[in-house]
Amino acid sequence: MTEFSDITYEVDNGLAWITINRPERYNAFRAQTVDELVLAFKKAWASSEVGVIALTGAGDKAFCAGGDQKQRMETGDYGPSNSGLFEVEALHRVIRDAPKPVIAAVNGLAIGGGHVLHVLCDLTIAADTAQFGQNGPRVGSFDAGLGSGYLARVVGEKRAREIWFMLRRLSADEALDWGLVNKVVPAAELRNEVRAWADQMLDFSPTALKVLKQSMNTDTEHFVSIGTMAYSTLEIFGDTPEAQEGITAFNEKRKPDFSKYRGK
Repeated sequence: MTEFSDITYEVDNGLAWITINRPERYNAFRAQTVDELVLAFKKAWASSEVGVIALTGAGDKAFCAGGDQKQRMETGDYGPSNSGLFEVEALHRVIRDAPKPVIAAVNGLAIGGGHVLHVLCDLTIAADTAQFGQNGPRVGSFDAGLGSGYLARVVGEKRAREIWFMLRRLSADEALDWGLVNKVVPAAELRNEVRAWADQMLDFSPTALKVLKQSMNTDTEHFVSIGTMAYSTLEIFGDTPEAQEGITAFNEKRKPDFSKYRGK
């Protein structure tokens, strides 16, 4: 039996619940968290008992706040992993490749890399207390692959640029209006709503749902390769003084000063 520490995994009548269980860090992910998420998605993928997958966060404050910036500041990376790599690309890949519908159950903040995770899920159901947005340019980071290019496909170019360039924070109702989420419900009803959507899909042909998902993904598959290139750039950029100013300012709770890097 697989043992998890950063997440929980449970199956209930065809629905696999994968929960990021780091509420003390607003469910931000470190490398170990990502490893466990990838394994959980593969476990749900392979299980004949699972027809629909739901991704959520523990507690009522956050779905996922993205990469753990405190960990990044303390060690210079996101901590140890099974492979020695930070497998966030593999996580993005498995969410898209899993041949079963994936629902993001957004119970609170979906920020930064957490925002990317919900965008990649097939469907998003949000609590009325949820908030959505990006944080990368503020902390010297970015997602120039699926997190930006695919986002533009979802909400349109102008709104995607507003999310990234202005770091616009959206309420659940605003996200619904922008086409970022499928439905907004009272927080207390979130899990029941996800259950109802899952039950409806569980009545359908799993092969039909698989092929439909694969067909829709094919149209945006090129963003995966762009993302690979972007992550290579991000690894180099992360060691620059500019990027370090962003993360240092974040941890010191002050406004970063990027003025010296303009015009280069």
